[in-house]
Amino acid sequence: MARGSDAGDSVIIYYTDGSTAPTNPGPGGYSVIKDMKPAILGSEPGMTTNIRMEGLAIIAALKDSKSLPCEIRTDSKFWIDAMTSWIHGWKKRKPAFANVKNQDIVTEMDYWLGISNAKLVHVRGHKGEPGNEMADQWANKAREGIRMPLP
Repeated sequence: MARGSDAGDSVIIYYTDGSTAPTNPGPGGYSVIKDMKPAILGSEPGMTTNIRMEGLAIIAALKDSKSLPCEIRTDSKFWIDAMTSWIHGWKKRKPAFANVKNQDIVTEMDYWLGISNAKLVHVRGHKGEPGNEMADQWANKAREGIRMPLP
């Protein structure tokens, strides 16, 4: 288990990423890296978005953590802002989350964050951080059809 940024607390470190290509929207894939190895891959072959794929990756990491202390490191500033700031206003709407894009992902991520012991941590994408680079590479492979089990 990796050591987290909280003094003395052991936490699981996840890196997540999503990918669409050749365009956004387009076919998509996502990956979750755990212990610096690909742990979860997923895809949507139809027209999807990078935002959706990044959200599904975070949800997959939350489910995998089984409420153990963890950091989910993502380059998706969108999802960090959505779940730490914007969600408060979205919940006040009548009905809650009305007119929110990706409502299914927002609702599910809110649920899993509510019962988890997870912290979302922003990392700068494509800046050489090994876990983030690996998550990006495997999200692309997932989009291209690579499936579990992995080598």
